[in-house]
Amino acid sequence: MNNKPTIHDIAKVLGINSSTVSRALNDSPRVTKSTKAKILAKAQELGYQRNMLASNLRKNVTNTIGVVVPRISRHFFSSAIQGIEETAYLAGYNVIICQSLEQFEREKKIIDGLVANRVDGLLISVSMETLNYNHLEVAKKSNIPLVFFDRHCDIPGYSNVLIDDFKGGFDATEHLIIKGCRNIVHFSGPQELEIYRNRFNGYKAALEKHNIPFKKELVVTSRLMEQDGYNNMQNILSSKQAIDGVFSANDVAAIGAMKCIKEQKISIPEDIAIVGFSNEPISTVIEPSLTTIDQSGFEIGEIATRLLLEYIVKKEIPDKGQTITLATSLIERNSSKKTVARFL
Repeated sequence: MNNKPTIHDIAKVLGINSSTVSRALNDSPRVTKSTKAKILAKAQELGYQRNMLASNLRKNVTNTIGVVVPRISRHFFSSAIQGIEETAYLAGYNVIICQSLEQFEREKKIIDGLVANRVDGLLISVSMETLNYNHLEVAKKSNIPLVFFDRHCDIPGYSNVLIDDFKGGFDATEHLIIKGCRNIVHFSGPQELEIYRNRFNGYKAALEKHNIPFKKELVVTSRLMEQDGYNNMQNILSSKQAIDGVFSANDVAAIGAMKCIKEQKISIPEDIAIVGFSNEPISTVIEPSLTTIDQSGFEIGEIATRLLLEYIVKKEIPDKGQTITLATSLIERNSSKKTVARFL
């Protein structure tokens, strides 16, 4: 046959009606075991494959989850995707992965496309440009449950799976203080995003706990790309501000800062100690290795998917969302191992 075999072809070869073939292929108890075995054998022989898309659409399901992340290249998001895919696969769901590349308009089009393709649920970590959340209403209007992970929108009715960004920021800053730092620069992301506000607030709280004055000139906000870290560090060093520590809200900007510091022949960590956030794989291989805050991407992806599947199976979007917060941990490496520490 030139065309793909259909149930009608199977029925014709076996001399039975198409409805019996359809029931057998759907494992209906109305078909005897012997007839079912005969039909399945002939279907395999002819190379018949079920049109799962058509079958699922008739049931008003696609067994597909849409996932939107800022950048797949970031270790945290690739780890989260691993957790999402593994959990979804075990539950019989496929995953469509899209990246916004930190662009609001792109994120909006992706959401519209996923909803139009009738995904059963959405997992999203919003872009740095996402300040308006109206584009998410299209999912709610289509009765498609949505769960935020990592970067979320603080709006009622949605569930979130997050890490304790405040505690992570606090621990990173306090670690630098314990190592003797008193003039600590903070590289922050856009303050419209709650994760960066929380990391910044953790930084401030650690300074306050240890009676170190907060200096707004030591806080620099950017998109936290590597070049941002380099440029911002260059500006700080050029201004001749006395600094002895850096807490960056991600590893990428911290690595950019380290490159600039090393070019200026300034010692890390003896002159300037550095702590990042997110535990990117490169943080272990650069010289010196980067102290960082670890966040379990796989676990976040796993938990967020389980929560979404729960909503999908129940066929409901909860009126009140829930927030699950996971702990972070500090991993000390050479970028902050100063020989003289401050005793508190």
